[in-house]
Amino acid sequence: MKYLTIGKIRGLQQISRRSGIFIMCAMDHRAGLISMIEEAQHDTPDYNEIVDVKLDMCSAIGRYASGVLLDPEYGAAQCIAANVLTGRTGLLVSVEATGYEKDPMGRLTTLLDYWSVEKIKRMGAQAVKMLVYYRPDIKKLAAKQLKIIAKVADDCLKYDIPFLVEPKTYRVEGESLGSAEFAKRLPEMVIETARQITALPVDVLKAEFPADMKYDRDVSELAEYCKQLDAASRTPWVILSAGVDYETFRDEVMIATKAGASGFLGGRAIWQEAMQISDRDKRIAYFKNVAGKRLEELAAIAEKYGRPWHQKLGLKASHLVEAGQDWYRKY
Repeated sequence: MKYLTIGKIRGLQQISRRSGIFIMCAMDHRAGLISMIEEAQHDTPDYNEIVDVKLDMCSAIGRYASGVLLDPEYGAAQCIAANVLTGRTGLLVSVEATGYEKDPMGRLTTLLDYWSVEKIKRMGAQAVKMLVYYRPDIKKLAAKQLKIIAKVADDCLKYDIPFLVEPKTYRVEGESLGSAEFAKRLPEMVIETARQITALPVDVLKAEFPADMKYDRDVSELAEYCKQLDAASRTPWVILSAGVDYETFRDEVMIATKAGASGFLGGRAIWQEAMQISDRDKRIAYFKNVAGKRLEELAAIAEKYGRPWHQKLGLKASHLVEAGQDWYRKY
C-alpha cells in the first residue's frame, strides 16, 4: 500500500505483538462508562472518580495487551502522568467526540473540540482511533461519514501515524437493534461497511462481528460471514466486542481469527462487570484476577489462529517497506 510508510509501520508494530497480532483493550469509554457506573451505583461519578477507574483498569490489565485504547478527556494523558501505562504497551487515542450529532436520516460523528491527530502524535501515542456510526444503506449520510473519515485519514498521512476506524451499525426509526429482523440484515451491512470504509487510506478496521449470535449460532455460517468480511476489507481487521458477554466475545474472536482477523480490540466484554463494584480495592482485584485472565485467554486464541497484519497486506515481516540508503531524503 502506497500509504504504508515508516511511521505507520512503526506504530503498527508498537500496538501489536511481535507476531503481528493485535491484542488490544479498549478503555476509551466516556458517556457509556458514566452510564454504567450510574446504573450500578445509583450515583453520577465526578471527573476524578472516572479518572480513577481508567487508572486502575490500565494499571491492572494494560500489561496483558499489545495496545490500549484511551480517550483524551479522562484517560490518555492521565495514565501517562500517573505512570500506569507501561512503555512496552502501545497507546491508541480516540479523536472523536463522545456521542453523535443527530441528523434527520441518522447519526453523524463529530471530532472532539480542541483535539486533533497532530496532538495525538505529539503526545507520543502510536495510533489514532475514530468511531463512526455507519449505515451503508443510507447513502447520503454514509457519504458525509466517509468525508470525515477521509479528513482524519489525510491528517494521519500527514503526521505518519496509523489510523484505526471503528464503524458501528445502529438502528433508525422503525427498527429494533436487537430484533431478529435487524439481525438478518446485520451481516450484509457490516460486510458492505468494511468494503466502503477500507477503500479510504485507513490502516486497521475495527469491525463488528458480522452477525448477532443471539439469533445465529451456526458456526459454519458465522465463519462464512467472517470470510466475506475478510474479503471485503482491504486492510487488516480486528474484532470489537460491542458489550456482549465475555463467553460470546471469546467465541467471536475464535471464529473471526480463523477467518482472517488479525486479533481483537475488546472493551466491555473484558471488564464491564467491574463497574458494578463500588469498592475500589475490590474493583482493582476484579481487573487483575478476572479481566486480566480474560485478556490472556483471548490473546492465546488470537495468537494461535490470527493472521499477522502484514500478511493481510501481502508483505513479509522482514521486508515491510523500502528503506534504502537515501530513504531519509525523501521522508
